[in-house]
Amino acid sequence: MAPKQKGNVDIVAVAKAAKVSPSTVSRTFNHPDLVNPATRKKITRAVQKLGYVRNRAAQMMHGKRSGTIGLVVPTINHAIFAEVIQAFSDAIDRAGFTLLLASHGYDLEREYEMVRKLMEHRVDGVALIGLEHSEATSRLIAQQETPAMAIWNYAEESELPCVGADNRLAGRMAAEHLVALGHRDIGLIFPDTRGNDRARHRLEAVLETLDAAGAEVPEGRKSEAPYSVSLAKQAAIDLLSGSSRPTALLCGNDVIAQGALYGAQSCGVCVPEELSIMGIGDFKGSVDIVPGLSTVRIPAETIGTLAGDRFTAFITSDEPEPFRLCCELEQIVRGTTAVA
Repeated sequence: MAPKQKGNVDIVAVAKAAKVSPSTVSRTFNHPDLVNPATRKKITRAVQKLGYVRNRAAQMMHGKRSGTIGLVVPTINHAIFAEVIQAFSDAIDRAGFTLLLASHGYDLEREYEMVRKLMEHRVDGVALIGLEHSEATSRLIAQQETPAMAIWNYAEESELPCVGADNRLAGRMAAEHLVALGHRDIGLIFPDTRGNDRARHRLEAVLETLDAAGAEVPEGRKSEAPYSVSLAKQAAIDLLSGSSRPTALLCGNDVIAQGALYGAQSCGVCVPEELSIMGIGDFKGSVDIVPGLSTVRIPAETIGTLAGDRFTAFITSDEPEPFRLCCELEQIVRGTTAVA
């Protein structure tokens, strides 16, 4: 075990140990790209040896930024947001910011509490998932004048700067793929859309597209499941165990679609020969299940990277300009869909 450091280690002690000036140490933390790599390495060794930690609270008292950005996501239980979180974290890290992460469990009232706690930590900005938030959250952001943005959803009329995809288009693309294959008897498995504008927009577009194709979905063909493979599996079993079964299942995202695939297999229903299954998202692993999942790819990594780059520029700019970026979707056809 390393010996405890006596007294508080300050930036002067680090500079002395690294044989550089205190201003060079400060520049290494605040603008590492302006410091020679060999010098940065010496300073890093000194910091690690001495156990030096910057006093962010003292910096903030002098009007400096905290160097942190808060991100509030609905869940960290599944792969749904894993890619976008990682890409966003990597992007803000390159700009010298650290990520503070919180989740609200698809509860917009709890989202308000998470945003408030992040602001208590004096984050330099708050990123939220989606465009639907409680009135209390929107009011808090406006009152505190904290830079904020939305990730994952895009809307031209968004009040917040946003980087994301058109979820209505994603739903329409998924439905159009099944319709083009000749499917008209289609079952739906979606999560509860309350407080989840991503799922709601997809579902609305799916129903509109199917209705226009003469494939109206009766209540008996609709099922609800959270983002859970096991619960989606049971929802699929329930849909497939009736006196007649649909020729296809369209799922709110790939987690649900994966559960639907396992449900079909447990019922002895061959996919895609007897049943097509369509997802939305193209999360990691969707290509690896057997058969590979047909889906609409939402470019999570691209969204996270663009969001991190644009948000840090927005926060640090003297004259920040709002931004709204829409990332392209892609139809991915694999082994779970076939001609009806």
